[in-house]
Amino acid sequence: MVDAILSVALGRLSDIIEERIGEEINLIKGVKKEVRSLSSELTTIRSVLEDAEKRRYNDKEKSIQNWLNKLEDLSYDVDDIEGSENFVAPRPKVFSFIPRSCFRFNKVATRHDIAVKIKGLKERLDLIVKEKERYGFTLGTVGQVANPRESERDRSTSFVNPKEIQGQESGPDVVSIVGTGGIGKTTLSQLVYNDDRVINCFELRIWICVSDVFDEVRIAKGIVEILEGSSTDVNELEALLQRVTNSISRKRFLLVLDDVWTEDRSKWEPIKNCLKSGSPGSKILVTTRSERVARMMGTIETHGLGQLSDTDCWLLMQQIAFYGRREEERVRLQDIGKNIANKCKGLPLAAKVLGSLLRFKDTMEEWENVLNSEIWQLEKAEVDLFPHLLLSYNELSPAMKLCFSYCSIFPKDWVIDVKKLIRMWMALGCLGSSGRPGELELRGQEYFDTLRMRSFFQDIVEDDDGMSCKMHDIVHDFAQFLMKNKSHNLEDPSLISQIKVNRSLFCCKELPSEDLLDFVTCLRVLSLLKCGLEEIPAYVANLIHLRYLDLSYNWLTPQALQTICELYNLQTLYLRCCELKEIQMELGNLIQLRHLDLSGDTLIPQVLQSICKLYNLQTLYLSGCELEEIPRELGNLIQLRELDLSYNGDIKELPDTICNLHELETLKLEDCASLSGLPQEIHRLKNLRHLFNEFTKDLCQIPQGFEQLTALLTLLQFNAGRGSSKLGYLKKLNQLSGHLTLWILLHGPDDVKEAQKAELINKKHIKELEICFINEIEGSDGEELVKNEAMEALQPHPDLQRLWIFGYGGTKFPNWITSSLSHLMSLEIRDCYHCSTLPPLGKLPCLERLDVWNMNGLEFLNREFLGISGNNNAFVPSSSVVIGFPKLKTLWLKFCSRWKEWEDITAEEATNSAFSIMPCLKELKIVASGLTTLPHQLLRKASALENLTIVGSLHLSEHYEVKNGSGWSSLSHIPHVKVDPVEFLKEEPVEYVRRNLRPTALQV
Repeated sequence: MVDAILSVALGRLSDIIEERIGEEINLIKGVKKEVRSLSSELTTIRSVLEDAEKRRYNDKEKSIQNWLNKLEDLSYDVDDIEGSENFVAPRPKVFSFIPRSCFRFNKVATRHDIAVKIKGLKERLDLIVKEKERYGFTLGTVGQVANPRESERDRSTSFVNPKEIQGQESGPDVVSIVGTGGIGKTTLSQLVYNDDRVINCFELRIWICVSDVFDEVRIAKGIVEILEGSSTDVNELEALLQRVTNSISRKRFLLVLDDVWTEDRSKWEPIKNCLKSGSPGSKILVTTRSERVARMMGTIETHGLGQLSDTDCWLLMQQIAFYGRREEERVRLQDIGKNIANKCKGLPLAAKVLGSLLRFKDTMEEWENVLNSEIWQLEKAEVDLFPHLLLSYNELSPAMKLCFSYCSIFPKDWVIDVKKLIRMWMALGCLGSSGRPGELELRGQEYFDTLRMRSFFQDIVEDDDGMSCKMHDIVHDFAQFLMKNKSHNLEDPSLISQIKVNRSLFCCKELPSEDLLDFVTCLRVLSLLKCGLEEIPAYVANLIHLRYLDLSYNWLTPQALQTICELYNLQTLYLRCCELKEIQMELGNLIQLRHLDLSGDTLIPQVLQSICKLYNLQTLYLSGCELEEIPRELGNLIQLRELDLSYNGDIKELPDTICNLHELETLKLEDCASLSGLPQEIHRLKNLRHLFNEFTKDLCQIPQGFEQLTALLTLLQFNAGRGSSKLGYLKKLNQLSGHLTLWILLHGPDDVKEAQKAELINKKHIKELEICFINEIEGSDGEELVKNEAMEALQPHPDLQRLWIFGYGGTKFPNWITSSLSHLMSLEIRDCYHCSTLPPLGKLPCLERLDVWNMNGLEFLNREFLGISGNNNAFVPSSSVVIGFPKLKTLWLKFCSRWKEWEDITAEEATNSAFSIMPCLKELKIVASGLTTLPHQLLRKASALENLTIVGSLHLSEHYEVKNGSGWSSLSHIPHVKVDPVEFLKEEPVEYVRRNLRPTALQV
């Protein structure tokens, strides 16, 4: 963990040696020599860090821990040298517009101060080096954790699979159980392995504990010894694998590989290939903590192991804690024991550890002490629980160790914004020295993905605003355990976060007293969310090394921000929803700023002018700032990668200078309702990948150059047929993914050609598609043909999963709905007034939800709708079961007022086991129809139906009145039936209400 900070410090020293930090330092005699000596000694120390990190948590006297803390503090101070220099003068010449008067020279470091500081650092390092000799550290690899076995040359064998060379996989299926340490993966595998049904299914069963080093020879040797029933002295991999192949040939086997860690496919391939001689039906069961390992091994099915309930944790814990206790003791301690079990948060290992701890505690006071303590503070946890998590932790690189342990700063169950987390890591130096713009952010995302794949994070949520996650409480306790000698609890227990970790402080809702914060002058990260602030606390002015500041959701006055404008090392500043009407013009002096969020603040034009001087900005959030105009100077922020202008409903146009932002990857324009178009030279934004433009009803002036944005991955809405916007502009945008909404205004035959040019069928990454028609042509010759052909031309890729069709004015649905959408899961048809029939949607093999709204042309729903071939009297015989709507779970038919009849199947067909109709249907809802009766035989065939709702349909309501209607007996087998002649649904799901709101400005 220290290695990550140390590498940043070495980079800073390199900057000084190579005269990057400034001429002033070089004027001090002897400074460069001291710096070279510092760098040399730090490099030497770095070579023993691997051993020191391994020994820090087994060191009972904590002396190694203290030594590492001293080294870490010194490394941070080295990194802060540049922070001191930033007060001497602005570094880049491009910032010469900043008047020197804006710097407070009474607080800056002079050149002599810097020289003294460097010499002081050298003296401290000399003491650290001298103390190092006491511990006898062994030399290791520099800058990384490596295992000698893992670095050996891969052993070659004669086993190869020709089908894999041709790109095909073969051999036994691999099933993986994935979960964090202590969740019960091995226990579950043992239960499977010893189950009688498994024993009877496989001729051979082999159990191998792999552990952290994937030693192919040891694994092959273990398999051989189990299969042959005796030990072997053979150590040649080739010979061992040949014996495995011979032993399992033409036999069905189960191989359990418990606790696999390696992600190196080359180590797994020889063993996998030799297992192909087994009989079909053989299986390999893998337990691992990493999704990447599961993928590497070719897993066909992954089981993510969930958490136990609090009740189950208590059942497990009490078996251990109450062992040998009298009944009266159990009764006395039971209630508090259940509360202690809740601390396990579903982790079986935690329940066992706490049960073992409580087994030897007899008094209520002792049990209450366990209840009131954090798990990381309990000695038993350090001995029995955390070593399981340390295994995963020790597999991480030093930088990722630092990133993970830093997360202890958040409160338990906190929803962590991943973008903010990465920026905090940057501020603390966890991601190394700065490289190209955006490089640290990419590195941070890679680190997060690795930690997520290894189960350090959970509850991942991804939406248009980015990604969020949580930490399991036990994992959070482990992070606190790692940082326990660097943490200070704030005295006020009402704070959501009471943790101050080294150079970070995270507070929420209430502000700690300033007396507690006199010692935090080295803070790099400060978050004071929702603390009711109006003024900036005085101590913030002293935080000259601060790089990350979040004051969101406070009520700050403009005058309060003067302090912020003097924190020249700030890289990230969040002032979201601070009720700001204006901001100090000196904000433009924060030339180190990379990320600025002013969302929800009402900004005057002069503030925007000041922001446009922040040339290092990479992300700028101005969402909901009541902006009316974007200044042309915004085009000067050429490092900008993300620009959020969403929810500014009065912006009518974007300046053409925005096309100067060649690094821009994300542009957010959601709900910019007055925005009429995009700049003519939009094609210059070659790196633009995400255009979030939902609810931009007037965005119709789209230049032809839009079609050149071939890197575009996200386009939420495209308005075609008005202004200069044409569907054909989508032709080359084949990387579009996720969701796409098309608002289409048809004029005539030329629009059919544009629909053909769009080539939606080539956009394989689009999974959700809305096709919305507005105010189509009426009364012209051939209008029906135009509408039908245009719809036919909009055929999407077969991988589409969700489809909405709104306002279609044609008379028939396109053939591609049932002929090509083999992966479609959800279909909604709304306001298609002129279609009199529904296509054979029962053919769709994956359809789970079908909604039909306002289809007033529908009068008769025939058997063809079921999608099963046959004539009017009987189905065509078949050797296998024919299924209509094989996966349909929800069917809604609403506001089809002219719908009078739903054709039923015959009684003979209903009892024929060769045919199945809607076998998975759980819910049927019919609202405001003209039906007089339901298809009884069909509903009986839908044997899984649990909920039937009939509302707003007078004839049906009379016929099927609960218990009294003449047709009630035909529905009485359905568990939940609701019948009401007048009630409409009082509250529709939000997504359906939203999609039913059409942008009025698009109407002509």
